[in-house]
Amino acid sequence: MKFDLQFGEHVLKAKMSGQPIVALETTVVTHGMDYPHNIDTALAMEQAVRDAGACPASLGIIRGEPVIGMSEEQLREFAKSPRGSIAKCSRRDFPALIGMGKSGSLTVAGTMILAAAASIDVFATGGIGGVHRGHPFDVSADLLELGKTPVTVVCAGAKSILDLPLTMEVLETQGVPVIGYGCENLPAFYTRESEIALPHSVANIEEAANVLNTWRKLLSDNGMLFTVPVPEEAALTNEEMEQVINKAIAAADADGIHGAAVTPYVLGKVVELTDGRSLKANIALLINNAKTAGEIAVQASQ
Repeated sequence: MKFDLQFGEHVLKAKMSGQPIVALETTVVTHGMDYPHNIDTALAMEQAVRDAGACPASLGIIRGEPVIGMSEEQLREFAKSPRGSIAKCSRRDFPALIGMGKSGSLTVAGTMILAAAASIDVFATGGIGGVHRGHPFDVSADLLELGKTPVTVVCAGAKSILDLPLTMEVLETQGVPVIGYGCENLPAFYTRESEIALPHSVANIEEAANVLNTWRKLLSDNGMLFTVPVPEEAALTNEEMEQVINKAIAAADADGIHGAAVTPYVLGKVVELTDGRSLKANIALLINNAKTAGEIAVQASQ
């Protein structure tokens, strides 16, 4: 896809100086959290990337213009917007949103597409989408995008509200390298690990950077995942989360929630059922992933 990209001044400066750039998504701002947690987290993620020595680039569509590196003012506008007034943008949504001059926050898939168009190949997010539990036909576009767009995504695994074994099967079919960062089992978003063994893992930033640079040299035409466990002090237990997620999914089914609405509904229900502790875990892993992505990008540039 070809876009008429609008670059933030800080991203243009980074490109001119050769400073590594890390892409950040914006659905967490418009759909993932309520105000002011959404803007506080988005700005904290940007700062974590800066502290690592890289340049943050929050991506979105603003009144029909794809923006690479939103300003704080633009992020605040997204954060304060009424829920539902800004669309979630994946691959299918670009023509309509751009053609009609509408604004959109970017999913993992949407961020990968714009990041690749801007020649940014490192991206930090919370957790990728996947195969929905009990609905194996409902497969996130994130997984398919990882199979065809060369962007490395740093995340806390797939969201634990999903069917993780089936999600890993789809990633394998798509030929996506899944690398554990400091872990040998797949992290499960709110919890530090699942029972799913990963094919490869790295122990530190240097090893991660070597893998990233090798992926670049191979001119891979698909994406890659670094999966990073949620910080230990914010993690929830597998036993508690399994019970909570089952209740949240049952509530979604009972309320007739389906499609793109499932994930934000279930995540919101999980926050309610954990008395806010899942929100704290979500914020902690988002900031930690941004920091890790920045460190990997900087190390790989040396």
